[in-house]
Amino acid sequence: MTGLPADLVLRAPRAWVDGVFRPAAVVVRDGRITDVLPLDAVVDAAQDHAVPDGHVLLPGLVDTHVHVNEPGRTEWEGFVSATRAAAMGGVTTIVDMPLNSIPATTTVQALAVKRASAEGRVAVDVGFWGGAVPASLGSLDALHDAGVHGFKCFTAPSGVDEFPHLDPVQLRAAITEVARLDALLIVHAEDPEHLVPHGALGGRYVDFLATRPVAAERSAIAQVIDGARATGARVHVLHLSDAGALPMIRAAKDDGVRITVETCPHYLSFVAATIPDGATAYKCCPPIRDDANRDALWAGVLDSTIDLVVSDHSPSTAALKTDDWGLAWGGVAGLQVGFRAAWTEAERRGIPLEAVLPLFTTGPAALVGLGDRGVIAPGAVAHFAVFDPTAESVVDVAGLEHRNPVSAFDGLHVLGSVTETWLRGRRIATADGGVVGVEGSLVGRSVLVTETPL
Repeated sequence: MTGLPADLVLRAPRAWVDGVFRPAAVVVRDGRITDVLPLDAVVDAAQDHAVPDGHVLLPGLVDTHVHVNEPGRTEWEGFVSATRAAAMGGVTTIVDMPLNSIPATTTVQALAVKRASAEGRVAVDVGFWGGAVPASLGSLDALHDAGVHGFKCFTAPSGVDEFPHLDPVQLRAAITEVARLDALLIVHAEDPEHLVPHGALGGRYVDFLATRPVAAERSAIAQVIDGARATGARVHVLHLSDAGALPMIRAAKDDGVRITVETCPHYLSFVAATIPDGATAYKCCPPIRDDANRDALWAGVLDSTIDLVVSDHSPSTAALKTDDWGLAWGGVAGLQVGFRAAWTEAERRGIPLEAVLPLFTTGPAALVGLGDRGVIAPGAVAHFAVFDPTAESVVDVAGLEHRNPVSAFDGLHVLGSVTETWLRGRRIATADGGVVGVEGSLVGRSVLVTETPL
């Protein structure tokens, strides 16, 4: 190579490049990858770093479904703790949900508050979703222009008063509006007509599961498909738990409907029959279902009907996780461990790491239009995770970076360890040394946000 020295070359016997593992020397300058060369290439670089044998070099993971909750409910989670957890899990870009923060991110002014809360305090890159609620319909263009990656809505009550859901007429209006903007609507799809109203339920998981039947997901998803088919809008189904909805999603895709779908590590890892009484760390909406459903979700992963796997990291304080399934807050905290949990279950099923990686990298990056992430290629942002796929450990919730020591993954035996995380060619975390520095930036739709907007 000629000219000025590169900042870094990472040499890995197995690097994830163009959808395969192969030996590579990855060259970085000014925070971006400039070359992917043979492993033994001569490179003039300020830092020459070797990935250990047995480890693999991955692009930094992307998680587009994270509830940071700051400001307003920072005692549940915050930008410092959430992004440190992401870094320790190999996740180098997150996109923050528009709730459960106060104010909810439903206006340009609220987005400015959210960005101000995050500025200079994040260990990894952070983008933001906007919210589509009844009061914001008809005026989504301002948030779109401000750089949110799309708009989230609920078709059933969200659980917080400041983020009301859309009824079927409002849902169609939101779909029509995002079609006009050529934006993206992401939908928590459960039809309240099929949900069972309840108060306290006691400690048995089966009683909670019965309140959120599969019919609720299927009905709401059908409404989303109908709206997208009629308008040409781009839509996305969040945290799919009911594998029975996959055939209608697959058929819609085959018909040219612009729809994508995600699921989460907790749906791929856990089954209803093994959830203990009162263990409300597992409570989420839609709920974790049976073993046959989990098998069918994995089939959807393998046949590419499911486009991405993301955490839906939705933490709360321990006090909100009472032992009553009706009263406890619904949300699973898993940002730091979701990738390892999914890989553990994949390996148990004989599924290779190569089949899982796109759902944690290019899948979520494509959803939000960040094509320079989730890949190791010239021009991409130099975000990396070094992963030991054979390491074994037991998740200790007290050792996670999450603000509150509450997680369904506590005590789970997992395969894999993220031993290093790199952001723009700088190592920001190691398995034995934790997170160092605050290197993250705020990212908007197709832009890097360098200043907090007024």
